[in-house]
Amino acid sequence: MASDPSARADAADSAIDSVSVLSEDSRRRMFAFIRRARRAVTRDEAAASVGISRKLAAFHLDKLVDAGLLRARYGTPGAIRKVGRQPKVYEPTGAQITVSIPDRRHELLADLLLDAVLTEGADESAAQAAVRTAERRGRELGEAAREETRPGRLGPERGLTACERLLDQYGYEPVRDTPTLLRLRNCPFHPLAAKAPDLVCGMNHAFLKGCLDGLQIGGVEAVLAPEPGECCVRLGPGGHDGDGRPVRDH
Repeated sequence: MASDPSARADAADSAIDSVSVLSEDSRRRMFAFIRRARRAVTRDEAAASVGISRKLAAFHLDKLVDAGLLRARYGTPGAIRKVGRQPKVYEPTGAQITVSIPDRRHELLADLLLDAVLTEGADESAAQAAVRTAERRGRELGEAAREETRPGRLGPERGLTACERLLDQYGYEPVRDTPTLLRLRNCPFHPLAAKAPDLVCGMNHAFLKGCLDGLQIGGVEAVLAPEPGECCVRLGPGGHDGDGRPVRDH
């Protein structure tokens, strides 16, 4: 999981911008050519790869540089040049582009499972280690958010407002149904949660419980209340949803 949620949000915006830059056909083909070249490429080579003028290629290459997909420098792509100014060359930055709507956090799930494998105790199962790791990570996030905002004592309403801000940054798409009920419209771990619901939902529940503990919110619990197309957990008064209906605790 990214340690800074705002950095993750910025990265998502950057990824969308990068995809937009690559929507132009010549630009996308030049980018693919440069990635496959495995070396620095000149403007002339890039232009020739898609059959456009050097001037137009320069325009598209600069767009790719501005988007962070390429880096530009002056150098020699092949043999050493003995005289004259070295040409401007382009090479990939190594940036990876991932855009998912709605937001998915499979890398978070993988990171939690890896931590569980590395820290699994002799007296616990793999699933127990995964749940423990998820709860600890959620608590660390909650503690970090509390340290940053220093909100003082948090009751249900102010506490859920703090949760709403935090979980929105992690793709949960929180919606405040009532002052004391927070529904999570998106499951960041779908469709993996559908393949192993007991494990993934258990980890998700523990993660969200950890967030509440780290934020030190009174009068609110993370409860399992599965709904089609939503996260399996709601945050609300312990044992009941915001309308007074009982929900199934984990």
